[in-house]
Amino acid sequence: MAHTILITGATGTVGSELVLDLANRGVTVRAGVHSIIKGDRLRHIYPDTQLVEIDYARPETLHVALTGVERLFLVTPFVENQVAYAKQVIDVAKQAGVQQIVRLSVAGADATPGIQLGRWHREVEEYLAQSGVPYTLVRPTSFMQNFINHNSDSICQEDKFYLPLGDGAISYIDVRDIASVAANILTTDVAQHQGKAYTLTGPVALTGAAVAAAISQAANRPIAYVDVPEAAARQAMSQAPQWMTDAMLELHALGKAGHAAAVTSTVEELTGRPAYTFEQFAKDYHQHFQPGS
Repeated sequence: MAHTILITGATGTVGSELVLDLANRGVTVRAGVHSIIKGDRLRHIYPDTQLVEIDYARPETLHVALTGVERLFLVTPFVENQVAYAKQVIDVAKQAGVQQIVRLSVAGADATPGIQLGRWHREVEEYLAQSGVPYTLVRPTSFMQNFINHNSDSICQEDKFYLPLGDGAISYIDVRDIASVAANILTTDVAQHQGKAYTLTGPVALTGAAVAAAISQAANRPIAYVDVPEAAARQAMSQAPQWMTDAMLELHALGKAGHAAAVTSTVEELTGRPAYTFEQFAKDYHQHFQPGS
């Protein structure tokens, strides 16, 4: 078992869940956060969690964060220079003698030519493979929790959610499953997972209508899925940077075309239990879909 595991982006959707999973296993967790104040809630919940600042504009913070770290879970923010940030962390981790890097990538990162989001991740994957540091790639599909992070306002206020997905089915994954897989990799023999890439999905692919039905059951009221034309979706994202809008709409177009529906059994193979269904996710987080929440 690793002595100290650093999680970058520890307050994010995946990172915070991984902190929880590893802390429950009695592992020494070092939580990399952009703001110590923001990250302090992790220490209130898990007093033994070490908080460390990571500021990509200040490389010295990476050197401090990685000192004494045996294993690293690498997740970088969704920003324009995300590739450069990830390469920077890999370089410093190698200098620090980190023995394993588990990289949070994305399903389809190995597709050619792929979409822009995948190409960004593929560039980091290739750089990591050439670094000489033992590594494992975790490639999840779209998160179930995104319906909380990005759609809960309209669900709570309008009983609707809006996405440009047509009738495309997507094999959404619960972030708790990503965390469980990552925690298992980070706490077992490095050689067991060396150089491997794991595509993680939920147990079935769901259309927007099927997602709405699951949330309706959990919320105990009718919730509707509204298919949005791409032009309208682009307008709704007009305040976001152009690169981000283009990348997200390209991802949605992939799902709409049915190219995000593949299902793997990897979660069950690596954790010993079935992946969470969307119905279970919606039930467990039903409070986020209630008016006034």
